[in-house]
Amino acid sequence: MRRTSFEDMNCSLAQCLEAVGEWWTLLIVRDALFGVTRFDDFRDRLGIARNVLTQRLDRLVDHGILTKQAYQRNPVRYDYLLTDKGRSLWTVVAAMRQWGDRWAAPDGAPVETVHIRCGHIATIEPVCSECGERVRARELRPVLGPGAKDMALIPERNAAGPAR
Repeated sequence: MRRTSFEDMNCSLAQCLEAVGEWWTLLIVRDALFGVTRFDDFRDRLGIARNVLTQRLDRLVDHGILTKQAYQRNPVRYDYLLTDKGRSLWTVVAAMRQWGDRWAAPDGAPVETVHIRCGHIATIEPVCSECGERVRARELRPVLGPGAKDMALIPERNAAGPAR
């Protein structure tokens, strides 16, 4: 049976997918991070059908990722602006872009990001929030957090030691 919603799943990744897991959604967020705000500009850049774009924008607004701000009254037209919640998706988008650069871009990265302060091409590298060291998946161990409602959230074999 196909799942239609992750709304009731006690998992932060599932909740993120509930908000941005549909096709087109992260491309809309990517373009919003690039400064695109207008419906027609999203449509033209993405080649997305009007009805699909309307649905995705409405969902992003409903989830508090974008906010609508009227810039014209007759007819009413809106800018779609990222909220703090939406801007915080930049790490998700950057990580996915870097994965695509590595595994699906044989001619090199189509887009690179420049760190404004130093002027160099920058990549996103996960670091430990406590010690500042670079972190790899195999160096992490999942543990239940304060919001866990299901003790089986972490498979038993992984709860005791680092992932391999």
